[in-house]
Amino acid sequence: MATYNVPEAFDAGADAYDGLVGANPGYHSHLRLSAQRMQLPDAGRGLRLLDIGCGTGASTAALLKQAPHAQIIGVDGSAGMLARARAKDWPDTVSFVQSRAEDLEQAGVSGPFDGILAAYLVRNLPDPDPVLRALRTLLKPGGVFAAHEYSVRDSRRATAMWNLVSSAVIIPAGKIRTGDADLYRYLRRSVNSFDGAARFRERLQDNGFVDVSSLTMPGWQNGIVHTFLGRAPA
Repeated sequence: MATYNVPEAFDAGADAYDGLVGANPGYHSHLRLSAQRMQLPDAGRGLRLLDIGCGTGASTAALLKQAPHAQIIGVDGSAGMLARARAKDWPDTVSFVQSRAEDLEQAGVSGPFDGILAAYLVRNLPDPDPVLRALRTLLKPGGVFAAHEYSVRDSRRATAMWNLVSSAVIIPAGKIRTGDADLYRYLRRSVNSFDGAARFRERLQDNGFVDVSSLTMPGWQNGIVHTFLGRAPA
């Protein structure tokens, strides 16, 4: 996976991305559920939040729904995806920065943040551990980190369902909409090879997060997509 240029691949798929994910039952409601599980207080008043790997802004919108009064910074490494995000209507409290997750300091993204959401990001990182450690240091003491992420390796049922849907729906639909299925074949492979839920919880603890837990999603993505939660030590 480390040799696959993920930002460049998303640049190529940006125009079709919103249509594809919009056809996925539960995609947006599940992002909102992960934002809700962060338990951000007082509708976000006085809070500063980071949406790392924001893509076209679906996860940013989920954070905004949960914390409409927070300052939210969306960051993504794909110029094409970020252009789609910036073209949408946002309040003045939302801003966007182009940067890979590994290069936040160079891009001028600095803490402290009260909460960080990483939706479908960690699985795409060549080496997630230094990024997870860096994100923890960007949090205020007690600040919450949420990874909204695929993880199927702990469940035969979830693995079988994921591969069935990938081969029968996701890859063909990606090919029809973009003319190139490489990104969606990569998606299938990356999910199959990513940490199981138990291992990813351990990874969060290994990188300094406390109060680590996870909850899965309702519907067909039960056992496939999860909210992984952790906090910076108080």
